[in-house]
Formats: sequence, structure tokens, C-alpha cells
Amino acid sequence: MARERSSLSRRAILGAGAAAGVGTLAGLTATPAAAADREADVIVIGAGLAGLTAARDLKKAGKSVLVLEARDRVGGRVLNLQVPGGGVTEGGGEFIGPTQDRMKALADELGVGTFPTYNTGKNLLRKGGKNTPYATDGLLGAVPPIDVAGLANAAAVQALLNDLAKKVPVHAPWTAEKAQEWDQQTFETWLKHNAVVPSAKFLFDVACTSVFSAEPRELSLLFVLFYIAAAGNESTPGTFERLTETANGAQAIRFKGGSQLVPIKLAETLGDSVVLNAPVRRVALDGGTYTVTADGVTARARKVVVALAPPLAARIDFDPILPAVRDQLAQRLPMGSVGKAIAVYDKPFWREAGLNGQALSDQGVVRSTFDNSPEDGSYGALMGFIESDQMRALNGASEAQVKAAVLADYATYFGEKAKTPTAFLLQRWDNERFTRGGPVAYAPPGVLTAYGPELRRPVGGIHWAGTETSTYWMGYMDGAVRSGERVAKEILAAL
Repeated sequence: MARERSSLSRRAILGAGAAAGVGTLAGLTATPAAAADREADVIVIGAGLAGLTAARDLKKAGKSVLVLEARDRVGGRVLNLQVPGGGVTEGGGEFIGPTQDRMKALADELGVGTFPTYNTGKNLLRKGGKNTPYATDGLLGAVPPIDVAGLANAAAVQALLNDLAKKVPVHAPWTAEKAQEWDQQTFETWLKHNAVVPSAKFLFDVACTSVFSAEPRELSLLFVLFYIAAAGNESTPGTFERLTETANGAQAIRFKGGSQLVPIKLAETLGDSVVLNAPVRRVALDGGTYTVTADGVTARARKVVVALAPPLAARIDFDPILPAVRDQLAQRLPMGSVGKAIAVYDKPFWREAGLNGQALSDQGVVRSTFDNSPEDGSYGALMGFIESDQMRALNGASEAQVKAAVLADYATYFGEKAKTPTAFLLQRWDNERFTRGGPVAYAPPGVLTAYGPELRRPVGGIHWAGTETSTYWMGYMDGAVRSGERVAKEILAAL
């Protein structure tokens, strides 16, 4: 794992200028040489929201911490992209919504403001070669205008998913009464038996790729039901619609200054305890002390927090080796396939046509879009997700080829003006060396029931954080923050 050079040092931005993620931040140690030999009570591997939150809570409790981050920036799967000419947009996680109270509390604590995702006007459905604008404040809410039979079937399937999810304990989904039955089948198999009207099946297929960046055939039904159950908090049960909707859903709110401003400000509270450009290679236990070896850094601690997605954590050399069940868990949790494409315009012209920038499609490279313009609308930004099969199909495509395909889709949805942006920003998470996909590592059939208890189980003094370990809002920024808070409590109880 040589240090990544391509997508971190040369952000994939086409059209005008070059934008970069955040590199050296005020008070942080940007070069490993400045922290060549350190000791701390706890070493945290990964400076995403999970690792930084854990470090903050440990430091508040009087423990010394050292955070080692492989990239030249903090934030993990949360990334601001600079817009040529001024402004920022998000290349990674950006939205929060109701019941995502831990991320909101963290932003409030750090003084990062929020504003509503633009949602005024009509959504757009592209299906069967036809564009259909539709209101989202009528009797059907945000449900696209498909045929009557499809609507009835979709409503029944959604209600059934919510009902089944209520039977899944978020702290241990593998203990659900029907866990074995649900974990033996894919979401695709279940949908084929329940979403029997083609238009209803289409809605759930698009919802699945939008939420997981994976196809229904790749996901365990138990994992999907857990994900729905986790889309809430301790007092509010999760629902399928909270995952998918904008108003009152997980896409309701954005951050002023971009979502990465939260981990940036959080890292600054930790000062030189955060070391960038230090990918960890080895974690070795000797006489009750862990020696963590990163590029240019050797550090020692009593406890270690691994705040990485499980597939990336598995690339570290552990001595003694991890228990087989823990290692096999990581082998079986692949990352979703996702990219984000943002086209920038002089103004959000689609608003003039009464559209809110949210499109849903059965074709194209980009099949769901959002208005990513700044709060004041001083320029326009259309953001599209490239996900799952569509992202994989572009694996060998050049940036110029991806741009052409994306803009063709935007023009199909929003008209010829969409073909001529002033700038185009592309973030391909599959090509990030220290991410390799997103937004979450998902569970295929058989994984949760066989290996699920290992997600959070410490191995000696090694503790696991990251959004994949959260019991609520797994796969989201809120889940990452929750996991950091949880692991800090674990360690404080053990020290």
C-alpha cells in the first residue's frame, strides 16, 4: 500500500482549474517525521469522523491520544471539493436528517451551521424514455408517479419491509427470530417474490442502489432489514422511507461550508495529536504494549482503535494475527461502488423550470441527482450519483469519458443547458487507495449470522470503530460519530 498519489494529489476535476481536498490543517502534523517516535495511552488509526470523535472523547477524559491518518487530509469518506472561482461542494457524505442527532450535535458543538437541502419545485422521473415532473407534497408524497398497480404494490412492499425491520434488534440483528431465514437470501430474491409489479420493482431497485451503492442481488435481506431498523435512534424506529426521502429523510439537511468542515474543525481541537500522511502497516503486541508502525512513524500505546472500514482494516499486519472469525468477517464485507459527479453552472437554471434538481431514472450512468447549489444560489451545481453496476462499467473509462456520459444524462433530465457547465468535479471513491468504494461495507448473504458478533468485539486491546460498527445509522456520518463515542466509552471502562 504505497501512499496514494493519483486521486489525492490530483483531484479529478475537469472544466476549470484544479481543486484539492484539505491537506495540511492548522495545528496538525502533516509530515510523519515530526512524530517519528511517540507514546500515548491510545493510538487511533484513521482520522475520519469515527476516529476523530473517539480521540476527542478520550482526550476530554484526560487520556493521551495519537491519531494516524494515511491520507493527506482528515475526513475519510467525507470530502469537500473546491469549486473553481470560489465555493465548495461535497465529494463524499454530505446529508443528515431526522434522528441523526449525534452528527448534528457534533456540528453544533464545533460551530458548523446547516441549511435545508434544496427541495422546492418538482422532482423528475425518467422512465421508458419519458420525463415526468411530479410534485412531492401531494397525497403520494415523494413516491414517483408510476402506474396504479405499481403504486399499490410498492406501498405494500414498503409497509412489509418496515414491519419486518421492527423485528430486527439493531444491536444484534443476527439474533432476530428469522435471522437465519433472512440471511440465507438476497434482497433481490425477496423483491422478486414481493415486488411483483415491474414498476414497483424498479422503484426498489433504484432505492437500493441509491442507499447502498450495491445491487439487490449483492445484499443479504437481513442486512437490508437491519439497515432500515438502524435508520432511527433509541426512541424512534427506523423506516425505509427515512433512508430514501429528502424532506424528513436522510437527505434533508446540508452543512454550511461543506460537510468536511466538521472533521476539519474536530481535528483542529486535537492539534498535533493528528498525524497525516502516515498509513499504518503493522500493529504488534509485546508485553502489554502495542507498537504501531506507520510510514515514518513508530508509536506505542496500551490501546488501539482501528477506525477504518473492515476491508481496509484487514490490510494491516497484526501480530499476533487476528482471530480467524474476525479476519474472515473483513474478507466478506465488500465496499459499495460509488462516484459523485458535480456539474457547476452560472446559476441553478433548472429552478426556473420549476424543478428541484432531483431526478430518478431507469437509464444512464447517473440515475439519481440532487441540487448541490450553495444556500444562496449564487451558482448552480447538479450532483449525480454513479453507483453499483454503472460505476463498475466505467472502471476503465477516462475522466473525459465519464464527464461526457454524465453531462449527456444531465441534458436528458434538465435540458441542453446542462451540457455546458463552467466546471465539472468528479470523485471516484473506487479509485481512492485508502477507501476503495463506499458509502459502506455491506453484508452479502450468510455474513451477519456467521460473523456479525465480531463487528464490535475487541481483540485484546484492539477496539473497532467506523460507521460499519454502528447500531444506528450504519453507513452514514451519524453512524461514524456514534461509533467513535461508543469505542471511547469501551476504552475508558477498560483503562
